[in-house]
Amino acid sequence: MFERITININQMGGVPCLRNLRIPVSTIVTLVAEGMTNQEIMKAYPDLELEDIKEALVFASEAVRERELPILAAI
Repeated sequence: MFERITININQMGGVPCLRNLRIPVSTIVTLVAEGMTNQEIMKAYPDLELEDIKEALVFASEAVRERELPILAAI
């Protein structure tokens, strides 16, 4: 399903990365959350392509889909 996400226990401790690069999916998600544009991210990481960013976001979305997450009750 994911062509650009790689997981290698011998690279980056086995965290999901993009195309065997040492760029974790979580890094891309964080940069997007901090407001960086796709162009800014690709400038900061020249080996990345637009499709890498898109797939990182979809992967992150799937990683949390339909899991029970702790929610603090409103007091």
